[in-house]
Amino acid sequence: MDFVYTLDELADTVKQFRDQYGNYRIVAMKGSMGAGKTTFVSALAEYLGVKDPVSSPTYSIINQYRTANDGDFFHLDLYRLSRIEEAIDLGIEELLDSASFCFIEWPELIASLLPSDTLWLEIIPVSEHQRMLKVTEPQ
Repeated sequence: MDFVYTLDELADTVKQFRDQYGNYRIVAMKGSMGAGKTTFVSALAEYLGVKDPVSSPTYSIINQYRTANDGDFFHLDLYRLSRIEEAIDLGIEELLDSASFCFIEWPELIASLLPSDTLWLEIIPVSEHQRMLKVTEPQ
């Protein structure tokens, strides 16, 4: 299913997304630089009850948050990595094997490590103020 939304509609879009795809634990997110990946993850974290401010993990690579239900929520940004070994050294495999939610920006580098039940999202700018969230469920 695809969602088209504006920033004002993002909270409603996140709720619809969770209602429909809430069973997926690993979410791989594609989109151009500035498309709104971190903005979407921030809204999702807020919806899940994360109290800490959500920021881009561009430099830290991995940010960890606690949800209202005391579950872990990981937000990864692999843009700065150039080799899969770097991701493995950071413990990506352990995160993927955990029971935690993992939202991964720029996942292409580790595609071979992702479980077969990974949900793929692509955020596509439609206009300056509108985005399309294209969802691809595992086969």
